[in-house]
Amino acid sequence: MVLSTGNEWICVELSALSYKDALNLQHELIDAKKNKIIDRDIVLFLEHDPVFTLGRRGGIENLRVSESFLEKLNIPIIQVERGGDITFHGPGQLVVYPIVDLKKAKIPILEYIKGLEKVMIRVADDWGIKAERNAVNRGIWVGNNKLGSIGISVQSDISFHGFALNVNVLLEPFGWINPCGLQDIKMTSMKQELSTQVSIGRVRESVRYHFEAVFGVELVLKRLSDLKLQ
Repeated sequence: MVLSTGNEWICVELSALSYKDALNLQHELIDAKKNKIIDRDIVLFLEHDPVFTLGRRGGIENLRVSESFLEKLNIPIIQVERGGDITFHGPGQLVVYPIVDLKKAKIPILEYIKGLEKVMIRVADDWGIKAERNAVNRGIWVGNNKLGSIGISVQSDISFHGFALNVNVLLEPFGWINPCGLQDIKMTSMKQELSTQVSIGRVRESVRYHFEAVFGVELVLKRLSDLKLQ
């Protein structure tokens, strides 16, 4: 099913960005949309510096190493407003943050989440990886191993945060937590499944293509400097 909104969405391609900088940027974009400075929905593509984040369900109890251990590695732990529990972000993981007015787009929240999952499933399939969703635990899975995670928040009908697809990301830090608060599960990556490095540039292209197909929109590439936020 195409979740058609009949709109052009702005697509901003970024490189590595600290989690706090990315979060601040999302809030600036939300404010710009609320104040009608920006009238289109926006999708950010980026990677994060190493960080652990805690969702609305918390998750510090699912940290399996000491906080001092992470401090020595200069890896912060940040509490955020997205759904879900604890997770890890790092280089080699493609993070996609759509800032979307769901009410204006007429997309129910559950269908929106399923749409994000569908995008990741189709991207994985482009590389011959058969992933599927799990209605109990959101995201996409290859068997019992999680390949992509989803966590969103909605503020004044505007959804932000989004999904993280493991491309070449280092998997060891996921072993320092119970990912998403789940015990006895493992994370995987496209690199792990294929036993070879994957071009994250090509994955970005694939995500853009399937995002347009699933949501029935056209992604128009813009630089961040092109957007007037005030």
